[in-house]
Amino acid sequence: MDFFQAFFLGILQGLTEFLPISSSGHLILVPAFFDWTDQGVGFDLSVHVGTLLAVVIYFRRDVFSITRDGLLSLSQRRMIGQGNLAWFLVIGTIPAGLAGLALLDMIDNELRAVEVMFFTTLIFGLLLGWADWRPNKGRTMDSLTWKDAVLVGCAQALALIPGTSRSGATITAGLFLGLSREAASRFSFLLAIPIITLASAVKLLDVASSNVIVDWSGFLVGGVTSFITAITAIHFFLKWLNTVGMWPYVLYRIALAGVIYAVLM
Repeated sequence: MDFFQAFFLGILQGLTEFLPISSSGHLILVPAFFDWTDQGVGFDLSVHVGTLLAVVIYFRRDVFSITRDGLLSLSQRRMIGQGNLAWFLVIGTIPAGLAGLALLDMIDNELRAVEVMFFTTLIFGLLLGWADWRPNKGRTMDSLTWKDAVLVGCAQALALIPGTSRSGATITAGLFLGLSREAASRFSFLLAIPIITLASAVKLLDVASSNVIVDWSGFLVGGVTSFITAITAIHFFLKWLNTVGMWPYVLYRIALAGVIYAVLM
């Protein structure tokens, strides 16, 4: 992997991980479009670590208080502060974790087809637009229940299918449940932390147990660029959320589906 490829894919991962347009789909489609070789598990690990650091640092105050209150709630056997949110994040992570363990081979070998990504890009983009268009989206994070966490977690599990978008699926589910744009987005971003941590751990085990030689220069370039672009994307997504809504991303997904159909199918 040369410098430009690592730099470009790092930026791509950082931008698309938290915008509702599918990072996995872009990391499959772009190399296919330019006829690049597969970037390898070492590079995938680097960009996952970069995006994980970005979301943890950006929400560091929330992460600290949620972790603290969750541990206190567990030790004292009563809910303290944001202890309930800590449990909701755990509950919301379970469906994707189980689905990833059960269906990993199918996802890697059978669901990475261009035809699959065409339909997921289009259909889940339209669902995001419908959810954003519906009225009565005034619920805050304080109104979350364990049932909400399960449903959003199931949406996150669906996002294991390339082209779906983890943030897109979870934000869509939150909007359909009546959460405001800000509440749905913040819960989606916080929910990213445990699932990206698990994905990074799996990739780290793959690297450690394989004989693959890691391209450390590409690892560093990909990690740094994904971190910078991810933290920037989160900031401006939340800043412009109530002004632009979800429709720019919906229109982008529709256009991308058109490009996939015209060029790659």
